[in-house]
This record gives sequence, structure tokens and C-alpha cells, in this order.
Amino acid sequence: MYEQISHSLLNDILVELRQKSKPQNLQLFYTRLGANFYAIYSLFNTLYGNRPDFKEQMRNLVETLMRQYATRPSHLKKTDLEREKDHNWFLSQKWVGMALYCDGYADNLQGMLPRLSYLQELGVNLVHIMPICDCPEGKSDGGYAVRDYCKIDSRFGTFKDFDKLVDSMKKRDMLLVLDVVVNHTSDQHEWAEKAREGDKTYQDYYFTFDDRSIPDIYEESMPEVFPETAPGNFTWDEKMGKWVMTVFNHYQWDLNYQNPSVLIEMLDILLFWANRGADILRLDAVAFLWKKIGSSCQNEREAHLILQLMKDCCQVTAPGVLFIAEAIVSPTEIIKYFGEDAINAKECEIAYNATYMALLWDAVATKKAILLNIGIQNIPQKLERATWLNYARSHDDIGLGFSDSDIVSAGYEPLSHRRFLVDYFTGNFEGSLAAGLAFGRNLETGDARISGSLASLAGLKHALENNDVNATNMAIKIILLLHGMILSFGGIPMLYYGDAIGTLNDDSYLNDESKSTDNRWAHRPKMDWNRAMLRTQPGTVEYSIFCAVKKMIAVRKEVPAFADRNNRELLNVDNPHLFVFSRFDQINNSPRVLVVGNFDDEPQPLKLSPLQHMGFFQHELIKDLVSGETLHVTDESLICPARSFYWLQA
Repeated sequence: MYEQISHSLLNDILVELRQKSKPQNLQLFYTRLGANFYAIYSLFNTLYGNRPDFKEQMRNLVETLMRQYATRPSHLKKTDLEREKDHNWFLSQKWVGMALYCDGYADNLQGMLPRLSYLQELGVNLVHIMPICDCPEGKSDGGYAVRDYCKIDSRFGTFKDFDKLVDSMKKRDMLLVLDVVVNHTSDQHEWAEKAREGDKTYQDYYFTFDDRSIPDIYEESMPEVFPETAPGNFTWDEKMGKWVMTVFNHYQWDLNYQNPSVLIEMLDILLFWANRGADILRLDAVAFLWKKIGSSCQNEREAHLILQLMKDCCQVTAPGVLFIAEAIVSPTEIIKYFGEDAINAKECEIAYNATYMALLWDAVATKKAILLNIGIQNIPQKLERATWLNYARSHDDIGLGFSDSDIVSAGYEPLSHRRFLVDYFTGNFEGSLAAGLAFGRNLETGDARISGSLASLAGLKHALENNDVNATNMAIKIILLLHGMILSFGGIPMLYYGDAIGTLNDDSYLNDESKSTDNRWAHRPKMDWNRAMLRTQPGTVEYSIFCAVKKMIAVRKEVPAFADRNNRELLNVDNPHLFVFSRFDQINNSPRVLVVGNFDDEPQPLKLSPLQHMGFFQHELIKDLVSGETLHVTDESLICPARSFYWLQA
């Protein structure tokens, strides 16, 4: 869009920059900058237009974009062009992800090279490597307390190791996802150290205060993220002689995005990693980006404007790179992180479907899909050019973030139901075999979240320890049921390393002083490659899980209806234990797929007559795509085995 004021400013900026340097081959850059500049200017003006240095900061922004474009490797510029032509490329059903810690999966970046074959064997072609930036040992928060954004932590290797890994992944057609921690830095970051030494410029990179008067006003409305281990939202820094905002941990200082220099610095960092080969950047803790007195300091409108600005700028320099919003918030809030454009995502193309994850675990505990069905119906429709990350387990805790009104609609009382779920998954409910841990328990409210590996939460740890064959088989069924749900729902399925071989809780974190108070490390284990070798031996737990997940992934990639084009319909059936939805292919007009999940410990009937009226099951024989078996209909019902699922070609 052409608009005189903004483009007059752009002309002045470009004239000044051309006089300073004359980089070559900027035609595509100028085209993209011109197309996006009015939006960039408008957003920047809304956030920072009242500052006397507004024009200077705008010049710094454009200079950053131009500099990073000039250094972007030619093969990545080629990829940008390809993805601009096929702009829905990431909605394909062929993408299957895995999240992993580099040192947990393979010791270091160099060690990951020979382990890529395991991922390919399974069918994974999108790899989220958890934070690898330089962090202080002992105060790293698992890599999310960054000391240097542009340096790889020596424990993981060097940029030479990283480049070799990226090159190998590109040759294997594997996508790379990397974290950028946008909300806070380590208190040992260069900016924090300069602030601590009294540099006012860098003190303005954070929220710093001489006394408690302003922090106390903030605290009136700000919730605590980690009430057990990091109560409050401010920390006194003795050397600086000031209070500093520390929402997550006392050693993680929150960045002040009311300062445009912070935004430009962070944009420079995003583009740095885009130019190192990241296909997707996971933006950590985006819900916290804007702090405002009198609010919860989460999900503020300005946080969305910042993300829109980052996206518009990235589209100028590295348009083939996608953003993931790491915002574990309510469905009505998470949907906003795609952006509010009618069709295209203008903030982040991908967001975590945390509500779906939590609802799946609720169905496991209750053995019913009542709340699952209600909760899914109440997730707002996403944009066309956006997609979910669907997952059953991640590096983080499991929060029970579904709404109270949904819980009431399902027939439960919110407080007691959440307590039941915590009791169930920590093995403190009669009949539960789960072996999870309560995390972040708030002693005042009784709220808690849940830690533990997928297999341990599903009951496998308890079953193996008691040599209970029936319980072992049931735990395996639950593991496969959850994978069957995330692989078919619509979006990018994100597996967690170790889950495909039934990895159990790891208690070794208790021996590490820097980790012992954070029980999330129970589900952040070292990959046991001796156990992984058992995936080739029939009769083992590892073989049963790995082969089944591998088969699901292969089938998923062959079914066009599993591409994510808002092509899912939730179906109400007269059985509270079943979760049923259809997937259809709007483009190729291929057969629909009916997904049926039974969360009960007993086989459950699916009445076919109502579905036949919808056009399903017009033939006497029904095929399950995963097993390849032809199912026979009896008494006008289809029997779904206990804790199992079907992908039915219907």
C-alpha cells in the first residue's frame, strides 16, 4: 500500500543508507520492503510514535533489515522464493515433528548427526532443537535464561558443528525449529551486566526501579508464574541497587519492549538465526511481552502489535521463515496469536494447541470424552493460513487450562475436578496407575500442574515395576491412542523425544542441585539408546510402541485429508466415551476419514445409523487405515476396542 507520509520517510532512510553502504542485489528486498513498509511504519508509530527519536529508530530498524538481507545465504533466498510461491507449504500432512534437547537426545550437536537416521526411520522430518544459546551453568532454566543469543553454549558444541547438522538436515528434507527467548534474558547477559554497572541506556532495556512503590502496584494485578520456586515478580539486585522485574525466575530479567531499541535488538537476533538456517523460530513466552500497570501483564494488545511488527519485518528479509507462538493461554486468547487478519496469519503461523493436549489427558483420566468434545467445540476457528502444533507431551508441565464454564457444562465442579486430575496423574486416586508429579502447587489456591513422561502418566512405569502384563498392554494402548489423536486432528503433530519407545520418568535430576527443585526434569531424560535398540525386537514394549507410531506417521503422510485446511468436523455420537471427528479433502476430493477414539477401559459401540445419514459407511465393509484391516459391522454398530482408535476410510 502506498501512503505518502510513511513512504516519504522510507525514501529519506534509503537515501541515507545508500550513502553509507552500497550492498548489491537488493531488488527483492526493496520490493518486499515497499509492500510491507506501510504496515511496519503504522505498527511502529502506534508503539513508539510519541518518542522524540522515532525517525532515528525507524532508520535503525530498516538498516537492520537491509544488513541481514545482504548477509542472507543465497540458498536460503532461493527457499524464500519457493515458499512464497507455495505459501501454504507448511499445512501439508507430510510434516511430523519431534521436540528434543540436544544434550538429552545425543549429548551434543555433533552427536546428533548419526542420530538423524532414527528420526527418519520413525518418519519425523521437522525437528525442534530446544535452546542451544549460551546460558550460565546452574541458572539456565533449561536454556531459557540466555546469556548470549548469538553464541552456542560450549556444552552443545560450536557453530561448525551446528552448520554441519543444518546441512545434513537440509539434504534429508528435514525442517529445523529453534527457540528465541524473546521475553527475558539471563541476569548475566551483557545488557544486564551493563545495567548493573549503572548504564542508564541498558537499565532501560529492563524494568528497573529504585524502590518498591511501582513494583508493588504491578504486583496488585500480576499473577505468579512459579509460586513455589520464584514467588513474586520482582528481585532486588544488590550491585545495581534497584528492583528488576523477574516474572519467571530471579535470574531472568524481563525485557522492556516499551523501548524500541529492545525490539530492534531482538529482531536482529531473530534474523541472525533465520540466516543460520532455521526454518521455523519458536518465540518463547510471547504472552508476556508487554507490561502494563493494572493488568495481568499477559496477552496485552501491544504484545500482539510487537509480534505483527516482527512478522512484517521478517517477511521483508526472510519470508520463508515461520513463527511459533509459545503462548500457553486460554483458547480465546491463543487464537489471537495467529493475528486478526481475515485469512492470513500476521503474527505467528503456528501455535501450541495446549487446550487439546490438556483435554486429551482429561479424557484419559475420566475415561470419557465429554469435556474433550465440549472444549474442542469452544476453540475458535483458526485462520486459513495458520496451523496448530498438536502434542501429547512437551518439555514443560501439563497445565489444566480449560475453562471453568466448559468443566461445568461437562457436569463437573471446576475446583474439585482439577484436584481430581492432579490426584489421578500423581497416582493418588484409587485405581490410577499414573506416576506423575505435582508441579507449581499454589498452597493458597490448591492449584497445581503436572510433570511426568507420557509413558509414566499413561501407567507404563507402574505396570513394568509390578510386572503386570495386562496393565502394560493397557498403558501401551493409551500411549498409542494419544498419538493417534494428535496425528489425525489437523495441524503439525509434535512428538517428544523418548515417547516413541515408552521412556519413563528419570529421577536423576534430584542429584543435581540446579535442577532438584524443578520436577519437570523428570520428563527431560537422557535418551537411552540401549533401550532404543529394543525397537527392533518383537515382543518388547519399545517394539510395540515404535512400530505402531511409525506406521501411523507413514499412513498420515499418505492421506490428503490430514492436511490442515480447516477440514475437520466434530461429530456428536451417543456414547460419552468416544471422541469422533471427520477429516475431508477439499482440494483433491479424496475419501473422507472418520477418526474414532475410545477412552474407556472397555470396548465401546459406535452407532452407525446417524453417521450413515451423514453419508458415512455406505458400504458393508469398513477399512481401518492404520491396521489395514477390513471391519465388519454388527447390529448396526462398530465396536471400538478399549483405549484404542480407528482411522476409518468412510
